Amino acid sequence: MMKDYYQKLADLDKKHFLHPTTSIKQQQENGPEFIFTEGKGVRLYDLDGRSAIDGLSSLWNVNIGHGRDEIAQTAYDQMKTLGYSSCFATFSNEPAIQLAAKLAEIAPGNLSATFFTSGGSESNDTAYKLARHYWILKGQPERKKIISRSKSYHGVAMGATSATGLKPFRDFTNSLAPDFCYVDHFSPEALREKIESENPETVAAFIAEPVQGAGGLHIAPEGFFKEIRKICDEYGILFITDEVITGFGRTGTYFGMDHYDVAPDMMCFAKGVTSGYAQLGGVMISEDIHKDLIELSEGTLLHGYTYSGHPMACAVALKNLEIIERENLIENSRLMGLELLNGFKQVQKQRSIVGDVRALGLMGAVEVVKNKKTNERFEDPLAPKIVTEAAKRGLICRSVVFDQQDTVVFAPPLTINQGEIKELIEILNDAILAVEKTVATTSAL
Repeated sequence: MMKDYYQKLADLDKKHFLHPTTSIKQQQENGPEFIFTEGKGVRLYDLDGRSAIDGLSSLWNVNIGHGRDEIAQTAYDQMKTLGYSSCFATFSNEPAIQLAAKLAEIAPGNLSATFFTSGGSESNDTAYKLARHYWILKGQPERKKIISRSKSYHGVAMGATSATGLKPFRDFTNSLAPDFCYVDHFSPEALREKIESENPETVAAFIAEPVQGAGGLHIAPEGFFKEIRKICDEYGILFITDEVITGFGRTGTYFGMDHYDVAPDMMCFAKGVTSGYAQLGGVMISEDIHKDLIELSEGTLLHGYTYSGHPMACAVALKNLEIIERENLIENSRLMGLELLNGFKQVQKQRSIVGDVRALGLMGAVEVVKNKKTNERFEDPLAPKIVTEAAKRGLICRSVVFDQQDTVVFAPPLTINQGEIKELIEILNDAILAVEKTVATTSAL
């Protein structure tokens, strides 16, 4: 009976559900790889009884793990009293106010005011609009260009897509938003050259992820962001950080930029603010920018989303942050991140196709290479095959093959423990071994 029900759902999925970031042909040919029905801790459970370690926190966001009763109760209690109310036209609600104040307390530098959104793409689009509006108010309307980095990912709304450095995402559409530019992801000098070539007086802002996530998990070299901050200050350009993935403990600090002792002018966030239990994001602005907006604005700030400051989502976020702090999950992220990296290094020693491995907190990556000495890559990337083999064995992870990369990336819940890290590493090692054997067999033929 359960098998029949599973197949019925799979057929309905193929007929009616257009999945995000999915091969449409693969969906139609194979149906859903998993139909999840339950999550508990670091594990997800499929309708047919299979379980898997959620090695990517679903979409880099389930920081406190699955199945938290406290969060469900918080959402229920808030829905009973005030499920929704608008925050337009100065209307407000208690959870939104409290969350904005809490964010000001924990955010880097003097970020002090928050504009709430429903998620990361909206947060990025909002940041670009606010930056450009800011320069209009400052009497410099020609400052409208946004510079981002190669290998960056900032979302899939129109502005966010246009800012994304990964070209395949931009190629998905044939009419990008104007005034977006890109520079090498690890070159401050490239940023300086781009600013000069575009004319500094036309550049509104530079945006960067503290650690590039969807673009292949690239960790900035020492001193990079200090130099970026210096260049932005030199040319009077706003520095925006995209902490959608890296925020709320993911890297072993509250925010990714905390590693670099650099404060941005604006900060985008989402994902980990609610650990995925509710849809919420936002943009924080510095105290200085907030003061300028107050002093220079006339009329209405004509930007807003239906769910900006959603009371239930904000209540969930507050409880989520309480759990992160009470259970010391940021420190656990740091410590388990070291365990994860050590595990990757062991796999690197054992497996012939594993090249560079890296991690910062609970963000980690394993690169696949044909030759460790020369860093030569396989013509046909193997990371997707490793991800498939890992899923068969009960581990969910993700491959990145953009820009000639061949990388498997990880971001397990911040609640993960040493035993679960060990299990993750064992499954990963077995999955890579299976792919190695396939490669060896193919080569022999």
